[in-house]
Amino acid sequence: MTRIIGNIKPEDDFTHELGPEENFNESVYFNFFDRTQNRGGFVRIGNRANEGYAEMTVIVWNPDGSALFNYAKPEISNNDGWDAGGLKVEVVKPAEVIRTTYQGDALFMADPRSMQDPGQAFKSNPTKPLVIELEHTGVGPLYGHVGEPGDGNQFARSHTEQHMRVTGSLQMEGQAPVAFSGWGLRDHSWGPRYWQATPSYRWITGNFGDDLGMIIQTNGRGEGRGLFHVGEELQRFKWAKLTTEYESGTQFHKSLRADIELENGRRHVVEGKVMGYIPLRNRRSGTNTHVGEGMTEYRLDGDRVGYGLSEYLNQPDEENT
Repeated sequence: MTRIIGNIKPEDDFTHELGPEENFNESVYFNFFDRTQNRGGFVRIGNRANEGYAEMTVIVWNPDGSALFNYAKPEISNNDGWDAGGLKVEVVKPAEVIRTTYQGDALFMADPRSMQDPGQAFKSNPTKPLVIELEHTGVGPLYGHVGEPGDGNQFARSHTEQHMRVTGSLQMEGQAPVAFSGWGLRDHSWGPRYWQATPSYRWITGNFGDDLGMIIQTNGRGEGRGLFHVGEELQRFKWAKLTTEYESGTQFHKSLRADIELENGRRHVVEGKVMGYIPLRNRRSGTNTHVGEGMTEYRLDGDRVGYGLSEYLNQPDEENT
């Protein structure tokens, strides 16, 4: 049975009562990486029922760096489940097994960096069929917190995370299905959310196998904390310092290094190399929040290799570091 850490319960894996806030959002996110193929991606759907729509994102990176991508805001009228825009999330066994499926079109980009101009990217790249059928099984504890209504938090008031083993298939561009076997991370948030309400951050997630996963969360200056999941235990960081190399003249990160000290005094180094990258953004009230997503290969202490996602969010009024 999966260990649960924090003031959460297995039933928190399902949707919650729709809150009164106009910007109430209940989102689920799953990333997945098959390191033997150098292939991976993520799916996300956030219900904004009080605003009448869901935010749906799907991306799959191919081994050559190309990508299939879709973003849509399908209409919804309730928060009864996650099923919109061709993406469906089904809770098979709370806290343990989740199924994600997508069937629809996706933009094929030989160079996903073209998404820095979404309008032009959607005009100049073809769409191709994409089918995702994946099962996510917990390999570490489900951990998180349930926040208090009215606490003023406008970004993920309640939140859970869990490292997962991922199996299934991807069918891309009308070709035969490709078997998928790897790992990833899932998260689930509910409460009011504005993407513009959080300062710039770096969110580094990765898996090295069933027994070991990591999350590093820092501010825009690369200062923060995180944790390793080691089996069913969590080893929390005392501190983490992240340094990043960017593509010249851009906000596009291409490599990173995290120096880490655990609460027990042990030190580790994680080095990351971005294998596939796409620049995304969130627009509200004329403000563009940059979200850079990188499929990343990691090396822990120069030895153990893992895969995951590095997400760099930059607000326009904060400098990139």
